[in-house]
Amino acid sequence: MELKLKLEQLHQRVNGLKDQINTEEATKNAFVMPFIQILGYDIFNPTEVVPEHICDIGTKKGEKVDYVIRKNDEPILIFECKHWKENADAHNSQLHRYYHVSKARFGVLTNGTVYNFYADLEKPNIMDEKPFLTIDIEDLKDSSIKILESFTKTEYNLETILDSAEALKYIKAIRKEFEKEIENPSDELVKLLVNRFFDKPLIASRMIAFKEYAKKALAISINESISDRLKSALNINEKIENKDDGKTNSIDLNNEVVKVVTTNEELEAFQIVKAILREKIPADRISPRDTQSYFGVLLDDNNRKPICRFHFNTINKYIEVFHKGKDAGEKQVLNSLDEIYGFRQQLHQTVANY
Repeated sequence: MELKLKLEQLHQRVNGLKDQINTEEATKNAFVMPFIQILGYDIFNPTEVVPEHICDIGTKKGEKVDYVIRKNDEPILIFECKHWKENADAHNSQLHRYYHVSKARFGVLTNGTVYNFYADLEKPNIMDEKPFLTIDIEDLKDSSIKILESFTKTEYNLETILDSAEALKYIKAIRKEFEKEIENPSDELVKLLVNRFFDKPLIASRMIAFKEYAKKALAISINESISDRLKSALNINEKIENKDDGKTNSIDLNNEVVKVVTTNEELEAFQIVKAILREKIPADRISPRDTQSYFGVLLDDNNRKPICRFHFNTINKYIEVFHKGKDAGEKQVLNSLDEIYGFRQQLHQTVANY
């Protein structure tokens, strides 16, 4: 997905520049304008991307919104920007005022890393309190990127976006409530589930116990579902590494001897490496390989061409890099997954060596 790749590259840029960006204006120039450019709009054309657009509000004259995006001479998006250290949710009242006097159907409030997209789904020409779409470049979701494509210059279609915006808004709200239930099941949910198999009165002590049981049951169910999906995605149902001869053997994962669990953290680390390496090689040449002792990334799915390994099963987390040769792996401590971006040069060198 080309849009996702560009957003991942922007994420790398943001991480590399954050500490040097000290003002709101610098945030706009360094982070927000590249985002608008990624959407396909000409940031150097003031008739298409209008900076400091005047939005007079009642008796207040000279009020300015940071950017107005125009297409076919009509405003389609307004952007209100804040410093990257500020919460992107904290200033929607200001965007709300600008939205009211604008002809654009969509407003974006951003701090350069989080982009909240608003519409007027509840009342015409009055911006909703909650965004229907959030793009966090530090936590990109394929489903959100798919919707973002509808805002690009080549794909923009008002009717298409409006058709899906209401569904997105309420799906997001329902998901939020569901996540609350997972974290702390309500009495209503517990009663709904337990009454289907437990025919005794739910007295207070029983309710406390069943709330804890429900919390654990939901967590187990979700974790097992995620694990199954990851196994399928990484194709480990068919391939388990044989480190001695570099070959791949087929093994039934129901066999108790093999216990390979791929975590979300490992998968996210793989996606970061993949984004870095796609600057040099096609994505289909970058392969994951999970084992009981580490999670590996290979070139061309060849066990003799290790790119890096992640050791996340210990107290400290490590990345092992091979820029000095496949038999000369070097382990470095990782305090966060974002630190993987600091190994770009070593990863590029490793690929070049092969």
